[in-house]
Parts: sequence; structure tokens; C-alpha cells
Amino acid sequence: MPRWLPRAVVLVLALVACFQLGSWAFHQLIGLLVNILIAFFLALAIEPAVARMAARGMRRGFATFLVFLGVFVAAAGFLALLGSMLAGQIVEMVEGFPRYLDSVIDSINSTFHTELSRLEIQESLLRSDWLRKYVQNSATGVLDVSATVLGGLFRLLTIGLFSFYFAADGPRLRRALCSVLPPAKQSEVLRAWEIAVAKTGGYLYSRGLMALISGIAHYIVLVVLGVPYAPALAVWVGLVSQFIPTIGTYLAGALPMLIAFTVNPWYALYVLGFVVIYQQFENYVLQPKLTSRTVDIHPAVAFGSVIAGTALLGAVGALIAIPAVATLQAFLGAYVKRYELTEGAAAATDRPRRRVRMPGLR
Repeated sequence: MPRWLPRAVVLVLALVACFQLGSWAFHQLIGLLVNILIAFFLALAIEPAVARMAARGMRRGFATFLVFLGVFVAAAGFLALLGSMLAGQIVEMVEGFPRYLDSVIDSINSTFHTELSRLEIQESLLRSDWLRKYVQNSATGVLDVSATVLGGLFRLLTIGLFSFYFAADGPRLRRALCSVLPPAKQSEVLRAWEIAVAKTGGYLYSRGLMALISGIAHYIVLVVLGVPYAPALAVWVGLVSQFIPTIGTYLAGALPMLIAFTVNPWYALYVLGFVVIYQQFENYVLQPKLTSRTVDIHPAVAFGSVIAGTALLGAVGALIAIPAVATLQAFLGAYVKRYELTEGAAAATDRPRRRVRMPGLR
């Protein structure tokens, strides 16, 4: 046996063990890494406001606390307004449910010549096995829902703490990162950081502008239809549809439809039609142009980056895909060397195409 063979076998086994250990550790920490990534982009988003307040003599920690406090107060106020609105509408729907049920039963009796009554339907539902099984399954699922809620709160707390530390200790973090790099690379890292801050801010600006346009459009429709709580519903549609990827559009449109149904069932269909039409307008007209201008990437690249981000990280990837790709594109564009076009290449790209006629064809 050659002398190098045992060493090679030991080396291969050690590499396989290290790979397995690293893969196991990565899968165990993937949730924490995703939370840190979200916190990093949130810190980049609030960096301009914190830096502007720090430039006026305020401490960065206190400035970061004020920004977070403002965001928390705005979110709490919106949730309180939405909760009061939902509570009032739910009470109205519960009180008016017998009336709706009677109207539906009367229409069924008149159409199909039946003799149904609300009391018989209620008794059959209360005595049904389906309702009993549903109640039992709901009771057993309370613990799962509680665990999910607690897990979500812990994740929000983790993201908030990391984003606070990233924003408050931004200069210290940059100094620590540059201290382990050669002097020639330090300026490049700082420039990449500035590009990331600018692109993330531009992305949030575009999302905020689209949320404003969506809220105004839906507010006009809700006011015309006479749907109550039109301002709160418009704010709900604007924020949820823009800042919750993938399912945000469906969540945003479901609540106005539910409230409109309490006024008139046909109004719910009108709201649904407007939501679908406006979503197509936003996806194919408004969003590509606005995103490409504020984040400075091509609409096709923006669309592809969202699809790729969703495939990799789900909803989180869809949310951070565009600013990440815009940052990478701007950083590469600053260091990729470009050349002037030759006369032949410039002429070939400038002149219009001519039809090429094949021999033997008319």
C-alpha cells in the first residue's frame, strides 16, 4: 500500500465530516441568518434618517430610538384604528346575519318552490357531526396557533434588535469591517455600503409611492360606493398590497370586499372587479416604470429578481430581491470597465433594421 493512501483517506473523511457539519449548522441557523438579513436591510432603510439626525448633533443611539419609536407609534395607531373598525363591522354583521339568512332562504324558496326555514337550518347545523368535528379540531389547534403567534413575536423582536444595533452602531460596524481589509479595499467597501443605502431607500420610496397611489384610487372607489371606513380601508389596501409580498394583494382586497358586502352584496363584486383591474394596471404599467426609475434597474430584471428571490427565500426574498439586485448592479457598474463602440458597431445599433428578402420568395 502506498504511504500517501491512508493520509488521503483520512483527509477525504475529514473533508466529508466538515461538509456534513457545516451543512447541518447552516440548516439549523437558516432562520437566524434570514432574520439578520432582514434586519440589515431595515437598518439600511432607516440609515438616511438616522444619519441626518446624527449630523445635527444627536447621538446615533437616541436618533435610532426616535425613528423606531415613530414607526412603532404609526403601526400601533394603524392597528388600533383597524381593530376598532373590524370590531364594529363584525358586530354589525353578526346582528344582521339572521336578516341576510332570511333573505337568502326566501329567495331559495321562491326559486325552487321549497319550504325551508331558518330554525330548521340552525337546528340541523347544531346537531351535525361536521360542526362537532370542526369544534374539536379548532380546540386542538389552539396550542398550535399560540405557538405560531409566540414564534412570530420572537422573530419580530429578533429582527428589531438586530436592525437597531446595525443602525445605531453603523459607523462602528463599518470601521470594524474595514479594519480587517487592506487600504485599497476599504474605499470599495464604503462605496458599496453607500450604494446599498441609496438603493434600499429608493426601493422603499417607490413602494411608498405605489402605496399612496393605490390608497387614493381605492379610497375614491369606496367613497363612490358609500362603503364605511373608507380612509382606513384605503390605508389598509395601500400598505398591505405593497409591503406584504405574494399574498398581500389578496389580503388587501379581502377586507374592503367584506365591509362592502355589509352594505350591499353587489358592492362586494364591484370592489373585487376594481381590485383585479387595478392590480393588472399596477403589475404591467405602474410598478415596472416606477421601480425601474427609483431603483434604476430594467423592468424585466426587476420582475426576474422578484421571481428568483421568491424561489430562494420565499416572501422575504421577494421583498428584498429588488434592492439587493439594484445594489449589486450599481456596484458592478462602478467597477466594470466599458469601452467605446467602434464605428461599425455604432452604425449597426443606430440604423433601423431592413427586411431581408430570401431568394425565391416574394
